Amino acid sequence: MSDIVRRDPRAEWIARNRLHPQHAATTMPAGESRGPSGLIRRNPHAVGFIGPNGIRRIDRMNVSGPAAMVGRRAVSAVKTATLPLHRVEQVDYYIAVVPDMVGGRLSEHDRDVLGQAHALIREMGGAGAVLAIVFGEHREPSFDTAGVDRLLALNGAGYQEYAPELRVAALHEVDNQFSPRHWLLPDSVAGGFELGCRLAARLGERPATQAWRVDAQQSLCRGAGGSIDITRATPRLLLLAAECADPIDETRHEALPVQLRQTVSVKPRIHDGGQVAVDPNAVALAEAEFILSAGNGVQDWELFHQCAEALGATEGASRVAVDDGYMPRQRQVGATGTWVTARVYVAVGISGAIQHLQGIGQCDKVIAINTDAGCDMVKRAALSAIGDSGEIMIQLIRLVREHRQEEFEHAA
Repeated sequence: MSDIVRRDPRAEWIARNRLHPQHAATTMPAGESRGPSGLIRRNPHAVGFIGPNGIRRIDRMNVSGPAAMVGRRAVSAVKTATLPLHRVEQVDYYIAVVPDMVGGRLSEHDRDVLGQAHALIREMGGAGAVLAIVFGEHREPSFDTAGVDRLLALNGAGYQEYAPELRVAALHEVDNQFSPRHWLLPDSVAGGFELGCRLAARLGERPATQAWRVDAQQSLCRGAGGSIDITRATPRLLLLAAECADPIDETRHEALPVQLRQTVSVKPRIHDGGQVAVDPNAVALAEAEFILSAGNGVQDWELFHQCAEALGATEGASRVAVDDGYMPRQRQVGATGTWVTARVYVAVGISGAIQHLQGIGQCDKVIAINTDAGCDMVKRAALSAIGDSGEIMIQLIRLVREHRQEEFEHAA
């Protein structure tokens, strides 16, 4: 058979003619393809369908194609791919990762660090395993798909609070027992930077900070406020920047539990006095973890303030709401306001201008409350509530009050 690729003039003509009945089928790219690892990969450019005006529409219900022509009532079954299991039977060496676990779950930054650990193992070769050390109780159900081969969960009473001396002592015992080739921690304000510096001093290592490109020989780190890059030999302890590597998404890992042979106990010089209740609006937007932000779709501003108070959220706003005088300028979120890194960002009546989406790019979870199911904020959000913002906020306030009343009665 000849290897010459021959043109099909008729197919090219159909592709140029949007009114041809076969135009959509001819121009539609393959929805799925098999990747080099053997997994089925979805093509994001094939998601959706061509509308009557020639504009591609996003197919969020997975009913494009033939099913879309029958009133969009047929919804195809969701295909769940089973990821191949990666086992490390006899471990040659470990790469230790200490995730932040903000809120008891792996953050996107933590997953990037785990991905960097596996990138080092692939480069160094051998039967390397990623050892994750987690302090306190957690609520993370997917250590296996995040790339954890061995899991060390330290659940003592002292690990639940702020106890850096106890945590460093435990990590020093991990170093004595498992002798990891590298220590990887997120370079973050959530605790990774402080714990990494304390561990480096305890181990006598000179860590690399803000490392964003790492291999077994050298590391590239940001310096001078991110204006320059510093190249140095890869040390044993690395404090990694966000997006330092791709997270694990093609394999499952065992996440086998391991234990420390010796119990760690120290006499702390720092005592945690517990959390102190503060006014959420006294927290700067750049440091807030839970933000309720309002846009042009909010009509009842008194109700919005009541909802923020009931949820215990820091108030934010879009530029339109600030320009109209409903919120002060320091509450503006976006590229022209404040860049936020909240764990949860709830956008009420915000359509999602590009400047606003840039300002919330580092938020972990975005929730949209909007009447327009096709707006850009809904596309960005992990969870959306489509409906009147006033009615939804009333229900939120009611649910929060009922939940607190149940907790009070249970405690009594």
